[in-house]
Amino acid sequence: MTNVSHYLTAAITMVALLLAGCDQPVAQKKQKKDRPHLVETALVERDDIGIAQTRTGTLKARLEVEIYNQEEGRITELPFYEGDRVNKGDLVVKLEGDLLRAELDRATAKRRQAELDLKRLKELFAKKLTSDEALGRGETELAVVRADEAILKTRYGYTQIKSPLDGLVSVRNSEPGNIAERYTHLLTISDHSTLITEVNVSGLLMSGLSVGQAASVRIDALGDSDYPGRISRIHPNLDPASRQGVVEVELDPVPEGARPGQLCRISFERSIGTRLAVPLRALRRDSDGEYVFIVDDENLARRVSVISGRRFAEQVVIADGLEPGQKVVVRGFLDLRNGKKVKPAGGV
Repeated sequence: MTNVSHYLTAAITMVALLLAGCDQPVAQKKQKKDRPHLVETALVERDDIGIAQTRTGTLKARLEVEIYNQEEGRITELPFYEGDRVNKGDLVVKLEGDLLRAELDRATAKRRQAELDLKRLKELFAKKLTSDEALGRGETELAVVRADEAILKTRYGYTQIKSPLDGLVSVRNSEPGNIAERYTHLLTISDHSTLITEVNVSGLLMSGLSVGQAASVRIDALGDSDYPGRISRIHPNLDPASRQGVVEVELDPVPEGARPGQLCRISFERSIGTRLAVPLRALRRDSDGEYVFIVDDENLARRVSVISGRRFAEQVVIADGLEPGQKVVVRGFLDLRNGKKVKPAGGV
């Protein structure tokens, strides 16, 4: 009898343990089932949508003058080097001009003699001691020698070249003592106070740009900073092959360290108006079409069919299906289904 009681007690204990073990997973499964699904949401709202584009270009000086000689001769002075600053009117090139100077002096002497001869002819003509023909020849002779003198004076002036602007010498192609043939490129002078770049822009964006509009300029050599610029000129014609046009952008002001030849990136933005938009990652697709999940007032996920429009950066326009103020799910789609209890975490 004692053995029977002992076996009965052990059996009852084992059954109790088994029942307890079965209840624990059920409780854990129920607890897991009741836990809300975590999602991140965003607010549906009307926003000012814009088209943004970034184009690369190269900085250059707006005003850059190449200095050529118009007279042939030996260079006697070339005082400025690359990087030197020059002022408007400074002598930057001087050519040997002794021969032209002598020819000019001779032409000046001839002009003076012709003036004296004409004066005497006029006195004689007044006394009717010379003819109209002689007087005409005297006037013609004076006009010719005056023209010769003017030509030589101009040519002699070409032997001394002065800077037409304030700027920096960016190119120096010769040295004193060299013989410069006519129309030789000797120097280039650049005005670095105004730097511009020209970039190709699509016709879609170009139609919304205007002269004076702000643009953002990033210069690779100067790091990640953005510098203010403005559109200074828009070329009227588009390339028929690429459907792109040229837009000129001016740095305003020119940042320290900016130089012609540096690579730059120009960012433009054009507003197309106010549209109802959501983050692009909220939009889903399946065999039934496009849809989003919204979170209702009871924190339940609801599938809503939508019709999307154009995409702009990380946003997409919603043409139909949503109203401003609704909350759409943008993260947490794994195992998310219609009617599931959710808990917004972050976002809105």
